[in-house]
Amino acid sequence: MIGLIPPVESTIENKWEYMMNSRNRNTRCRRMIWVLWAALCIWSCNPSGPIRIGFIAGTTGRVADLGASGRDAVQLAVEQCNQNGGIQGRPIQLFIKDDQQNPDIARKAVRELVDEGVVAIVGPMTSDMALAVMPVLNQARIPNVSPTVTTQVLSGQDDFFLRVSATTREYATRSAMYHATTANLRRVAAAYDLANQSYSKSWLEDFSTTFKANGGLIVAAIGFEKKQGRTFFDIARELLATAPDGVLIIANSMDSALLCQQIRKLTTDIRITLADWGATERLLELGGNAVEGVTVIQVFNRASTAPAYLAFRKAYVERYQREPGFPGVFSYDAIQVILTALKAQKKDENLKTTILALRHFNGLQERFSFDAFGDVKRSNASISVVKNQQFVVLE
Repeated sequence: MIGLIPPVESTIENKWEYMMNSRNRNTRCRRMIWVLWAALCIWSCNPSGPIRIGFIAGTTGRVADLGASGRDAVQLAVEQCNQNGGIQGRPIQLFIKDDQQNPDIARKAVRELVDEGVVAIVGPMTSDMALAVMPVLNQARIPNVSPTVTTQVLSGQDDFFLRVSATTREYATRSAMYHATTANLRRVAAAYDLANQSYSKSWLEDFSTTFKANGGLIVAAIGFEKKQGRTFFDIARELLATAPDGVLIIANSMDSALLCQQIRKLTTDIRITLADWGATERLLELGGNAVEGVTVIQVFNRASTAPAYLAFRKAYVERYQREPGFPGVFSYDAIQVILTALKAQKKDENLKTTILALRHFNGLQERFSFDAFGDVKRSNASISVVKNQQFVVLE
C-alpha cells in the first residue's frame, strides 16, 4: 500500500497546476469567442459572400420557349454583372428552377429557393404559376419580378409581386379594337388554353367586352387542354362550325401553331389572330406556312433601334445562337430591376421597398415605371402580322 497516498506537497502542486490550466483554458476560450464575435461583426458590416437570386419558369414542356428564353437572358445579365464586379464587390449567384407549369411543383421550387436564401426571384412566366406561388413569397417577404405574367387578378395588390409587362386588359383591348374597326371582323370564334386560365379567361373577357362594344360578336368560346384528349383538328372543326369570319387563339406558341395548322387544313380563307402569349419565335418555327398572315398583339418591337436592345440582342444571339424574343427582353428587364435595386438598397430596407422607391427603370426598348402596387404600364401595344416568317408591325 506504500505510495498510494501522495505527499501533501504533491497534492497541493497538482491542484495549483489544475487551477492554472483551467484559468488558461478559460482565457483561451474567451479570446476565441471574442475573435469569432469580432469576425462576425466585420463580416456582417462588410459581407463578401454571393448575393443569391432565384429564377423560376417552365423550362420544359409546352411553354418551354417562354421559360428557356427568360432563363438564358437572366443568365446573361448575371454574367455581365459579375464581370463588372458584381454588386459592391459581391458576385451574384443564380439558382434556376423549372416549375413544369405545375402548381405543386412551382410551390415546392419556390420553397427551395427561399431555403437557399435568395433575396429576390425572377419569374414565374405564366399567370397560373404566379398565382400558385404568391402565398409562399408573401409569407417569406421575398419580392418576385415577373417578366411576362399579365393576369388582372394580381393587379392592385399590396403584395410582393411585381411585373415588367403590361396586363391582359391592355393587350386584349387593343387587339379587339383593331379587329372590330380596322380589320372589320364581326363574328369571332375563340379557343383558349385552360392550363393557364387565369391568363386566357381574363384575356378573352377583356377582348369580348371591347369587341362587343364595337359591334362584334363572340360566336364560340372553346376551352381546351392536353389532358382532355381532344385533337386540335376536332377543336378546329368546332370553331369553324359556328361560321365565324375570324378565329382568336389564346394559347402558348406551340399550341397556337398546331391549331393554326389544323384550321388551314379545313380552310385557307379564315382570318386568325393570336394573343401575345403565342407571339414567340417558336410560333414561326412550328407553324410554317400555316401562320402566314396571322396577326398578333405585342409591345415588343423586333425592329427596335434602341442601343441597349441592339447590344443585348447581339450578345444574346452570339451566346445562344437564337433570337431572344419578347420573353428574353422582358426577363432581362426584370433582372435589371433587381440588380439596380440591390445597388441602391439601404441597410435593413426590404428590396421591394427599394424598387418602389426607385420607381423608374430603363428597359431595353423603353423606360417604364412601377405604380404603388408594382404594376407597370407600357407604351401602346402594336399589331403585327406574320409575313415571310417574320413579325411585321402593321400599326
